[in-house]
Amino acid sequence: MKSFSNKVAVVTGAGSGMGRYLAILLAKAGANVAICEINETTLAETHAMMADYSVNTSVHVLDVADKVAIEALPAQVIEHHGQVDLVFNNAGVTVDSTFADMPETDWDWVMNINLQAVINSTRAFLPHLQKRPEAALINTSSIFGMITVPSQSVYHTTKFAVRGFTECLAKELKDSSVQIHCVHPGHIGTNIVTNARINKADETVSPIQQMMSNMLGLGSSQDDLATFFREKGMHPSRASNIILKGVLKNRTRIFVGLDAKLMDLFQRLTPLHYDKLIALITIPLTLMRNKKPLRD
Repeated sequence: MKSFSNKVAVVTGAGSGMGRYLAILLAKAGANVAICEINETTLAETHAMMADYSVNTSVHVLDVADKVAIEALPAQVIEHHGQVDLVFNNAGVTVDSTFADMPETDWDWVMNINLQAVINSTRAFLPHLQKRPEAALINTSSIFGMITVPSQSVYHTTKFAVRGFTECLAKELKDSSVQIHCVHPGHIGTNIVTNARINKADETVSPIQQMMSNMLGLGSSQDDLATFFREKGMHPSRASNIILKGVLKNRTRIFVGLDAKLMDLFQRLTPLHYDKLIALITIPLTLMRNKKPLRD
């Protein structure tokens, strides 16, 4: 894809984090954007932040776990914008719990948002993308689609699956006009921990979390972890900029952050022992990471 100018992009999870800044940077690049989010308040905030750009924006209050709503979305976008060229399946949630202690309802909540919504959205939008002279489908996996840590079984299950699903699509559509991208963010300063469900009955603390707690003075409450994750990660505007550059360069895998690249390397070099190296790189990178928003 040569540029985003005059393209129409759909972005889920646009109420905060990477979704918000994907929408803003796309608008800045001249794309018309359909922003989608379940939280009407934060979605309105994103919409207000896009007001400086002379593009056509449509606002869709959307629960991506609602299959019927996802199936109806392409027609709504095309009715408003006349076409659709890019789809960013970005919305995501997590539950912090061991598998044995996780309620089935929590498991299904993550599976429906992180995985099934990506599949449903792809099925709904792909026929429309294939009609365009150039188009792109961008699915957000995670570095946790490459490596695993304790207490994130359902998140890993979805992100490994998104990775496999997306990379298979890339092979199936390699000779088509539709680019396929799988995004693997490292530690990005988002609200995913704030919005996470925490299993209060599960008292376990992962070795990585314990080491970071000891070395950085990080508390173990959800508020402490949420603040750390939001304030110490790469600013989502920088992450979104990396993603968009990856789309323009047609990179099937887009790693966001040096930590993501190093963790992927470590799991290749030491597939059984990479967990012993994660904290050793996570802590220094957290201390030196550029957490400021992207500037013009």
